[in-house]
Amino acid sequence: QVQLVESGGGLAQAGDSLRVSCTASGLTFSNYAMGWFRQAPGKEREVVAGISRSGRAQYYGDSVRGRFAISRDNAKNTVYLQMNRLKPEDTAVYYCAADATVYDFTLYTTPAEYDDWGQGTQVSVSS
Repeated sequence: QVQLVESGGGLAQAGDSLRVSCTASGLTFSNYAMGWFRQAPGKEREVVAGISRSGRAQYYGDSVRGRFAISRDNAKNTVYLQMNRLKPEDTAVYYCAADATVYDFTLYTTPAEYDDWGQGTQVSVSS
């Protein structure tokens, strides 16, 4: 079955950079759109970024656009989220998500559209 494992979270200071990774197994990775979401205590889960099967289509949430970058390495079954110029409001558990798609340019932007989720990795940003 599909398994997603996030890594790379940790404690950072405002302005720092972190890269979190999500490695997938139990799937043909290149057939899946991938996404990153985050959830802070008391807040709803929100989209951070999404990427299509091929990587040619990407989406970013308004709060991270221009600071974060999603990428994928299909040979390594891994999707990355490069987080730059971190802010305290970026503090959250970051989740990796996957969903099978048919077309290269399909991507999903809401949690409900994803079937498979990782356990999450904590990112904490202090000021």
